[in-house]
Amino acid sequence: MTFNFRPLPVLSALSALILLGSATQLLAERELRFPVNPPEPREGQYVHVPPTLDELETSGMHPELQRVIRRGHDLFVNTQQLRGENVFNDMNCSSCHMGEGRLPFAGPVWRAAVVLPNFRPKNQHVNNLEERIAGCFTYSMNGIPPEYGSDNMVALAAYHQWLARGVPTYQLTDYYGRGYSIDRPDEEPSYERGQALYEANCALCHAQDGSGMRVDGTPHFPAVWGDLSYNWGAGIIRHHTLAGFIHHNMPLGQPYTMSVQQSWDIAAYINRQERPQDPRYTGDVHETRALYLDTFHVHGDYGTEQQGRLLGDHDNLGEKPILRPAVVRPRTFQ
Repeated sequence: MTFNFRPLPVLSALSALILLGSATQLLAERELRFPVNPPEPREGQYVHVPPTLDELETSGMHPELQRVIRRGHDLFVNTQQLRGENVFNDMNCSSCHMGEGRLPFAGPVWRAAVVLPNFRPKNQHVNNLEERIAGCFTYSMNGIPPEYGSDNMVALAAYHQWLARGVPTYQLTDYYGRGYSIDRPDEEPSYERGQALYEANCALCHAQDGSGMRVDGTPHFPAVWGDLSYNWGAGIIRHHTLAGFIHHNMPLGQPYTMSVQQSWDIAAYINRQERPQDPRYTGDVHETRALYLDTFHVHGDYGTEQQGRLLGDHDNLGEKPILRPAVVRPRTFQ
Protein backbone atom coordinates (compact mmCIF):
# COMPACT_ATOMS: atom_id res chain seq x y z
CA MET A 1 0.00 0.00 0.00
CA THR A 2 1.17 3.53 -0.68
CA PHE A 3 -0.02 6.68 1.04
CA ASN A 4 0.45 10.36 0.35
CA PHE A 5 1.79 12.61 3.09
CA ARG A 6 1.75 16.40 3.09
CA PRO A 7 5.25 17.66 3.93
CA LEU A 8 5.64 19.84 6.98
CA PRO A 9 6.13 23.58 6.34
CA VAL A 10 9.74 24.58 5.80
CA LEU A 11 11.55 25.51 9.00
CA SER A 12 13.98 28.38 9.24
CA ALA A 13 17.57 27.24 8.68
CA LEU A 14 18.56 27.63 12.34
CA SER A 15 15.43 25.89 13.62
CA ALA A 16 15.89 23.04 11.14
CA LEU A 17 19.51 22.49 12.20
CA ILE A 18 18.59 22.47 15.88
CA LEU A 19 15.69 20.06 15.28
CA LEU A 20 17.79 17.77 13.07
CA GLY A 21 20.63 17.65 15.57
CA SER A 22 18.33 16.86 18.49
CA ALA A 23 16.42 14.26 16.51
CA THR A 24 19.62 12.56 15.33
CA GLN A 25 20.89 12.30 18.89
CA LEU A 26 17.56 10.95 20.08
CA LEU A 27 17.45 8.30 17.34
CA ALA A 28 21.01 7.24 18.07
CA GLU A 29 20.15 6.67 21.73
CA ARG A 30 16.94 4.73 21.09
CA GLU A 31 16.95 0.99 20.48
CA LEU A 32 14.41 0.56 17.69
CA ARG A 33 12.19 -2.49 17.49
CA PHE A 34 11.60 -3.72 13.95
CA PRO A 35 9.68 -4.45 11.81
CA VAL A 36 7.62 -1.27 11.90
CA ASN A 37 5.02 -2.32 9.33
CA PRO A 38 1.34 -2.06 10.29
CA PRO A 39 -0.53 -5.24 11.26
CA GLU A 40 -1.70 -7.49 8.44
CA PRO A 41 -5.46 -7.54 7.75
CA ARG A 42 -7.32 -10.33 9.51
CA GLU A 43 -9.52 -12.73 7.61
CA GLY A 44 -12.84 -11.12 6.80
CA GLN A 45 -11.70 -7.54 7.34
CA TYR A 46 -12.68 -4.95 4.73
CA VAL A 47 -9.56 -3.29 3.28
CA HIS A 48 -9.83 0.01 1.45
CA VAL A 49 -7.03 2.04 -0.12
CA PRO A 50 -8.37 5.60 -0.42
CA PRO A 51 -7.87 7.44 -3.71
CA THR A 52 -5.31 10.23 -3.97
CA LEU A 53 -5.73 13.78 -5.22
CA ASP A 54 -3.75 12.76 -8.31
CA GLU A 55 -6.52 10.28 -9.09
CA LEU A 56 -9.07 13.07 -8.69
CA GLU A 57 -7.70 14.76 -11.81
CA THR A 58 -8.57 11.72 -13.95
CA SER A 59 -11.78 10.75 -12.13
CA GLY A 60 -14.18 12.20 -14.69
CA MET A 61 -15.90 14.22 -11.95
CA HIS A 62 -17.21 17.70 -12.73
CA PRO A 63 -14.42 20.32 -12.46
CA GLU A 64 -16.39 22.25 -9.83
CA LEU A 65 -16.76 19.14 -7.67
CA GLN A 66 -13.02 18.54 -8.04
CA ARG A 67 -12.39 22.09 -6.81
CA VAL A 68 -14.64 21.50 -3.79
CA ILE A 69 -12.83 18.26 -2.90
CA ARG A 70 -9.45 19.95 -3.23
CA ARG A 71 -10.70 22.74 -0.96
CA GLY A 72 -11.77 20.10 1.56
CA HIS A 73 -8.32 18.56 1.42
CA ASP A 74 -6.72 21.95 1.95
CA LEU A 75 -8.89 22.58 5.01
CA PHE A 76 -8.20 19.10 6.33
CA VAL A 77 -4.41 19.36 6.28
CA ASN A 78 -4.29 23.06 7.19
CA THR A 79 -7.26 23.67 9.47
CA GLN A 80 -5.21 26.42 11.13
CA GLN A 81 -6.35 28.73 8.32
CA LEU A 82 -9.64 28.84 10.27
CA ARG A 83 -7.84 29.89 13.48
CA GLY A 84 -9.80 32.38 15.52
CA GLU A 85 -13.06 31.62 13.70
CA ASN A 86 -13.54 27.85 13.96
CA VAL A 87 -10.28 26.62 15.52
CA PHE A 88 -8.94 27.88 18.86
CA ASN A 89 -5.94 25.63 19.47
CA ASP A 90 -2.91 24.36 17.53
CA MET A 91 -4.58 21.32 15.94
CA ASN A 92 -5.39 20.45 12.34
CA CYS A 93 -7.74 17.65 11.26
CA SER A 94 -4.61 15.81 10.12
CA SER A 95 -3.06 16.04 13.60
CA CYS A 96 -5.16 13.03 14.64
CA HIS A 97 -6.21 11.70 11.22
CA MET A 98 -2.75 11.34 9.75
CA GLY A 99 -1.60 10.85 6.18
CA GLU A 100 -4.24 13.28 4.88
CA GLY A 101 -6.92 11.20 6.61
CA ARG A 102 -5.95 8.13 4.58
CA LEU A 103 -3.56 6.23 6.84
CA PRO A 104 -4.77 3.00 8.52
CA PHE A 105 -4.51 2.93 12.32
CA ALA A 106 -4.24 6.73 12.24
CA GLY A 107 -7.95 7.53 12.26
CA PRO A 108 -8.73 7.23 8.52
CA VAL A 109 -11.85 9.32 7.93
CA TRP A 110 -13.35 7.56 4.91
CA ARG A 111 -15.30 5.14 7.12
CA ALA A 112 -17.43 7.97 8.52
CA ALA A 113 -18.67 8.72 5.01
CA VAL A 114 -20.13 5.23 4.57
CA VAL A 115 -21.57 4.42 8.02
CA LEU A 116 -23.26 7.77 8.75
CA PRO A 117 -25.98 8.76 9.52
CA ASN A 118 -25.77 6.43 12.51
CA PHE A 119 -26.38 6.41 16.25
CA ARG A 120 -23.41 7.75 18.21
CA PRO A 121 -23.12 6.73 21.87
CA LYS A 122 -21.08 9.84 22.77
CA ASN A 123 -24.03 12.18 22.27
CA GLN A 124 -26.81 9.58 22.31
CA HIS A 125 -28.46 10.46 19.02
CA VAL A 126 -28.16 9.90 15.28
CA ASN A 127 -25.32 11.89 13.70
CA ASN A 128 -24.75 12.62 10.03
CA LEU A 129 -21.36 13.28 8.45
CA GLU A 130 -21.45 17.06 8.94
CA GLU A 131 -22.32 16.65 12.63
CA ARG A 132 -19.46 14.20 13.07
CA ILE A 133 -17.07 16.75 11.55
CA ALA A 134 -18.59 19.43 13.78
CA GLY A 135 -17.74 17.25 16.77
CA CYS A 136 -14.06 17.29 15.81
CA PHE A 137 -14.12 21.09 15.69
CA THR A 138 -15.98 21.29 19.01
CA TYR A 139 -13.76 18.96 20.98
CA SER A 140 -10.46 18.12 19.30
CA MET A 141 -9.88 21.66 17.96
CA ASN A 142 -11.56 23.30 20.95
CA GLY A 143 -13.52 25.27 18.40
CA ILE A 144 -16.78 26.53 16.99
CA PRO A 145 -17.77 24.41 13.97
CA PRO A 146 -18.52 25.90 10.56
CA GLU A 147 -22.26 26.16 9.96
CA TYR A 148 -23.97 23.10 8.50
CA GLY A 149 -24.21 23.53 4.74
CA SER A 150 -21.56 26.25 4.68
CA ASP A 151 -18.90 26.24 1.95
CA ASN A 152 -16.22 24.92 4.30
CA MET A 153 -18.44 22.21 5.76
CA VAL A 154 -19.54 21.03 2.31
CA ALA A 155 -15.89 20.95 1.19
CA LEU A 156 -14.77 18.90 4.19
CA ALA A 157 -17.66 16.45 3.76
CA ALA A 158 -16.89 16.14 0.05
CA TYR A 159 -13.25 15.30 0.83
CA HIS A 160 -14.34 12.60 3.29
CA GLN A 161 -16.63 11.09 0.67
CA TRP A 162 -13.94 11.24 -2.00
CA LEU A 163 -11.68 9.16 0.25
CA ALA A 164 -14.50 6.61 0.58
CA ARG A 165 -14.95 6.25 -3.17
CA GLY A 166 -15.88 2.68 -4.06
CA VAL A 167 -16.81 1.58 -0.53
CA PRO A 168 -20.38 0.26 -0.14
CA THR A 169 -22.52 2.35 2.21
CA TYR A 170 -23.87 0.85 5.45
CA GLN A 171 -21.61 -2.16 5.17
CA LEU A 172 -21.35 -2.36 8.95
CA THR A 173 -18.40 -4.69 9.14
CA ASP A 174 -14.88 -4.97 10.50
CA TYR A 175 -12.90 -2.30 8.67
CA TYR A 176 -9.13 -2.73 8.55
CA GLY A 177 -7.20 0.04 10.32
CA ARG A 178 -10.36 1.96 11.19
CA GLY A 179 -9.16 3.57 14.45
CA TYR A 180 -6.45 3.30 17.06
CA SER A 181 -6.87 -0.28 18.25
CA ILE A 182 -4.59 -1.51 21.05
CA ASP A 183 -4.45 -4.41 23.50
CA ARG A 184 -4.74 -3.91 27.25
CA PRO A 185 -1.39 -3.42 29.01
CA ASP A 186 0.11 -6.10 31.25
CA GLU A 187 0.41 -3.62 34.13
CA GLU A 188 -1.70 -0.71 35.30
CA PRO A 189 -0.63 2.41 33.35
CA SER A 190 1.87 4.45 35.32
CA TYR A 191 2.00 8.27 35.39
CA GLU A 192 5.61 8.16 36.58
CA ARG A 193 6.80 5.76 33.85
CA GLY A 194 4.81 7.77 31.34
CA GLN A 195 6.52 11.00 32.37
CA ALA A 196 9.97 9.48 31.87
CA LEU A 197 8.97 8.04 28.49
CA TYR A 198 7.41 11.33 27.40
CA GLU A 199 10.54 13.29 28.28
CA ALA A 200 12.73 10.83 26.39
CA ASN A 201 10.55 10.30 23.31
CA CYS A 202 7.93 13.03 22.94
CA ALA A 203 9.22 16.29 24.42
CA LEU A 204 11.50 16.94 21.43
CA CYS A 205 8.45 17.76 19.28
CA HIS A 206 5.70 18.43 21.81
CA ALA A 207 7.84 20.31 24.39
CA GLN A 208 8.56 19.52 28.01
CA ASP A 209 5.44 21.43 29.07
CA GLY A 210 3.24 19.84 26.39
CA SER A 211 2.85 23.11 24.47
CA GLY A 212 4.06 21.73 21.13
CA MET A 213 6.43 23.39 18.70
CA ARG A 214 5.94 26.64 16.84
CA VAL A 215 8.30 28.21 14.31
CA ASP A 216 7.79 31.89 13.58
CA GLY A 217 4.39 31.67 15.25
CA THR A 218 3.17 28.77 13.11
CA PRO A 219 2.34 25.43 14.82
CA HIS A 220 4.46 22.58 13.49
CA PHE A 221 3.75 19.99 16.20
CA PRO A 222 0.52 20.34 18.23
CA ALA A 223 0.22 20.92 21.94
CA VAL A 224 -0.79 17.80 23.85
CA TRP A 225 -1.99 19.62 26.96
CA GLY A 226 -2.59 23.19 28.07
CA ASP A 227 -4.63 25.98 26.53
CA LEU A 228 -3.62 25.18 22.95
CA SER A 229 -4.52 21.50 23.04
CA TYR A 230 -7.69 19.42 22.71
CA ASN A 231 -10.29 19.92 25.43
CA TRP A 232 -11.70 17.54 28.04
CA GLY A 233 -14.45 16.40 25.66
CA ALA A 234 -12.14 15.21 22.86
CA GLY A 235 -12.13 11.50 22.09
CA ILE A 236 -8.39 11.28 22.57
CA ILE A 237 -8.66 12.06 26.31
CA ARG A 238 -9.77 8.43 26.62
CA HIS A 239 -6.64 6.55 27.59
CA HIS A 240 -7.17 3.65 25.19
CA THR A 241 -7.63 6.04 22.26
CA LEU A 242 -4.46 8.02 22.94
CA ALA A 243 -2.50 4.85 23.74
CA GLY A 244 -3.55 3.31 20.42
CA PHE A 245 -2.64 6.48 18.53
CA ILE A 246 0.80 6.53 20.15
CA HIS A 247 1.45 2.83 19.56
CA HIS A 248 0.58 2.94 15.86
CA ASN A 249 1.97 6.36 14.96
CA MET A 250 4.43 7.87 17.42
CA PRO A 251 7.15 9.06 17.50
CA LEU A 252 6.48 10.56 14.09
CA GLY A 253 8.03 8.40 11.38
CA GLN A 254 8.76 5.56 13.83
CA PRO A 255 5.48 3.68 14.32
CA TYR A 256 5.39 0.67 16.63
CA THR A 257 8.58 1.63 18.45
CA MET A 258 6.55 2.26 21.61
CA SER A 259 5.35 -1.00 23.13
CA VAL A 260 1.75 -1.50 24.22
CA GLN A 261 2.69 -0.91 27.86
CA GLN A 262 4.77 2.17 27.07
CA SER A 263 1.96 3.62 24.96
CA TRP A 264 -0.51 3.26 27.83
CA ASP A 265 1.98 4.79 30.26
CA ILE A 266 2.55 7.83 28.04
CA ALA A 267 -1.20 8.23 27.54
CA ALA A 268 -1.74 8.19 31.30
CA TYR A 269 0.85 10.94 31.73
CA ILE A 270 -0.42 13.18 28.91
CA ASN A 271 -4.11 12.80 29.70
CA ARG A 272 -3.64 13.62 33.39
CA GLN A 273 -2.52 17.13 32.47
CA GLU A 274 -4.91 20.07 32.39
CA ARG A 275 -6.58 21.33 29.24
CA PRO A 276 -9.62 23.46 28.26
CA GLN A 277 -12.99 22.58 29.74
CA ASP A 278 -15.40 20.01 28.24
CA PRO A 279 -17.95 22.02 26.20
CA ARG A 280 -20.72 20.03 27.95
CA TYR A 281 -19.62 21.39 31.35
CA THR A 282 -22.55 22.13 33.69
CA GLY A 283 -20.54 24.27 36.10
CA ASP A 284 -19.70 21.31 38.33
CA VAL A 285 -17.01 18.84 37.25
CA HIS A 286 -18.41 15.96 39.30
CA GLU A 287 -21.89 16.48 37.83
CA THR A 288 -20.48 16.70 34.30
CA ARG A 289 -18.47 13.52 34.74
CA ALA A 290 -21.53 11.71 36.10
CA LEU A 291 -23.75 12.88 33.23
CA TYR A 292 -21.39 11.50 30.58
CA LEU A 293 -19.68 8.75 32.58
CA ASP A 294 -21.12 5.67 30.90
CA THR A 295 -21.01 7.11 27.39
CA PHE A 296 -17.59 8.75 27.54
CA HIS A 297 -15.73 9.78 30.72
CA VAL A 298 -15.46 6.24 32.12
CA HIS A 299 -12.43 5.86 29.84
CA GLY A 300 -10.55 8.90 31.17
CA ASP A 301 -9.67 10.77 34.35
CA TYR A 302 -11.71 13.95 33.94
CA GLY A 303 -13.32 14.83 37.27
CA THR A 304 -11.05 12.56 39.30
CA GLU A 305 -8.24 13.23 41.78
CA GLN A 306 -4.85 12.66 40.15
CA GLN A 307 -1.43 13.70 41.46
CA GLY A 308 -3.10 15.76 44.17
CA ARG A 309 -5.47 17.77 41.97
CA LEU A 310 -9.04 17.48 40.71
CA LEU A 311 -8.83 17.36 36.93
CA GLY A 312 -11.18 19.66 35.03
CA ASP A 313 -12.24 21.67 38.09
CA HIS A 314 -12.10 25.08 36.36
CA ASP A 315 -13.81 27.41 33.90
CA ASN A 316 -10.82 27.72 31.55
CA LEU A 317 -11.80 27.63 27.87
CA GLY A 318 -8.33 28.20 26.42
CA GLU A 319 -8.61 30.74 23.61
CA LYS A 320 -12.23 29.84 22.76
CA PRO A 321 -14.70 32.68 23.47
CA ILE A 322 -17.68 30.48 24.42
CA LEU A 323 -18.16 27.21 26.27
CA ARG A 324 -20.76 25.40 24.20
CA PRO A 325 -21.26 25.88 20.45
CA ALA A 326 -24.91 25.93 19.41
CA VAL A 327 -24.53 22.70 17.43
CA VAL A 328 -23.76 20.72 20.60
CA ARG A 329 -27.36 19.86 21.36
CA PRO A 330 -29.51 16.75 21.76
CA ARG A 331 -31.76 15.50 18.97
CA THR A 332 -34.59 13.00 19.03
CA PHE A 333 -37.35 11.88 16.68
CA GLN A 334 -39.68 10.71 19.44
